[in-house]
Amino acid sequence: MSDVPSTMTAIVAPTPGGPEALTRVERPVPRPGHGEVLIKVAAAGLNGADLSQRRGRYEMPPGASDILGLEAAGTVVGVGEDVAQWKTGDQVCALLVGGGYADYVAAPAVQCLPVPRGVSLVEAAALPEVTITVWLNVFELAGLRPGEKLLVHGGASGIGSMAIQLARALGSKVYATAGSREKCARCEALGAARAIDYKREDFAAVIQQETAGAGVDVILEMVGGDYLQRGMGVLAFGGRLAIIALKNGSKLEFDFSVFQRKDAKMMGSRLRPRPIPEKARLVAAVRKAVWPLIEEGRVKPVVDRTFRLADAAQAHAYMESGAHIGKILLTT
Repeated sequence: MSDVPSTMTAIVAPTPGGPEALTRVERPVPRPGHGEVLIKVAAAGLNGADLSQRRGRYEMPPGASDILGLEAAGTVVGVGEDVAQWKTGDQVCALLVGGGYADYVAAPAVQCLPVPRGVSLVEAAALPEVTITVWLNVFELAGLRPGEKLLVHGGASGIGSMAIQLARALGSKVYATAGSREKCARCEALGAARAIDYKREDFAAVIQQETAGAGVDVILEMVGGDYLQRGMGVLAFGGRLAIIALKNGSKLEFDFSVFQRKDAKMMGSRLRPRPIPEKARLVAAVRKAVWPLIEEGRVKPVVDRTFRLADAAQAHAYMESGAHIGKILLTT
């Protein structure tokens, strides 16, 4: 690590606020600890949790860095003790507990993935959070099976665009909601059988019509509010509702008898607080099940726009505008 500088540029939010709260600081370059690698960051992905952290509305896991960023891609420039699977010069993308908005980041070696063939180093930063989140919630927790139907809310988001592609590639029929005709067209281009413009159409009525009243087997919920009750109306018998975000609110009056009548299940999850061994298991599962689909070109990272690390505030403002389709990245 003789050519690695002692300090680096990083982005933090020392006081809660809007995008202007993001502050560029100089920090010591981290040293890779036991079981870790040091990555020279090429790009980092933006996620909804970053916005919540900046606003002061995110419960941080113990020991997490105050530097924002839950995923990054780059080149390994240092290796800690007991790391055998990576070496200096390897190109990787990594799932992080924080620290991605920086020139360098230390990551557990078991939370790193090789950059897939056919994907650029920058594009790879768009993959860790979305692939692992979708795999965990749609396929492990909700147990989506080939031949079943999936409804993805927020289909034009980073997670939504990945959920559409993965479910379609693995043999399911996918419906999605999005907030404009352009976004709906992109969702359908990614593999959705029908995308519903929620500003112009009632998604529940459309799903009932599209499925001849049978409903969908799994809903990937990231809206919350009244979408929960409305979603239950289109859930098939034995259906599963997987909650990953509740942007429109988490408190509402709810008739839970519908779960009993439909023999349905509701589940929620968060990825960031999970322990390293569990993240390692998920990373291995995604590498086995999803990476081949990416390398075959059947699933692709969807990148809307890139910003320079120094322009992180502009990137956050753009994400908050809701104009993006897919992922927004910061490049160093």
